[in-house]
Amino acid sequence: MNDYLSVEGEISCEYVVERSRFITHIAPVENEESAKAYVEKIRKAHSLATHNCYAYIADECGLKQKFSDDGEPQGTAGLPMLEVLKARGLKKCAVVVTRYFGGVKLGAGGLVRAYTKAVADGVNAAKVVKYTVCAFIETAADYEYYAKILKFAESKNYKIIDTQFSERATVRFAIPAENLAAFEANFADCFNGRLETETSGTGYYAFEE
Repeated sequence: MNDYLSVEGEISCEYVVERSRFITHIAPVENEESAKAYVEKIRKAHSLATHNCYAYIADECGLKQKFSDDGEPQGTAGLPMLEVLKARGLKKCAVVVTRYFGGVKLGAGGLVRAYTKAVADGVNAAKVVKYTVCAFIETAADYEYYAKILKFAESKNYKIIDTQFSERATVRFAIPAENLAAFEANFADCFNGRLETETSGTGYYAFEE
């Protein structure tokens, strides 16, 4: 598992050039199958559009890449779109740009600029996050310790992702794998062994960039 940048959630935006509408749709994807499904969803939603060009990078290593000009002149849409994703360092991300032709031909250079801008606008409008490999750590504490746990997390910039309140407060942290040993040492030092921690799993957590 590798850390990677992607967008958090699906967004759409639009701009017009020479009466042609360019609608950008961008979303995170889990794998190549979900990337293809996202492209197909947009195609169906805009089945009357002149073009639905797309690009995606469907894995965290950047190896599963694909793009399509969807009828635009070769090299004027899909590849420039992919280059924006790569330039922004995005992975596990799919983008579709829907074009409704406005009657004015833009030429090869104009198309490259239009599709590049469409994707750049979409990325700028999206919330970019870093998906980091984390250990999920839980501690269950009597309420007298709860405020101190919050202060500990704030002082060390540790991310609390969930808290459950019952007879005790159960606090769940997302700790980047590379910081786990330091977290455990700091936690033990702060609470002098009076509180215990338990690893409840590992996985990705999205941290804001």
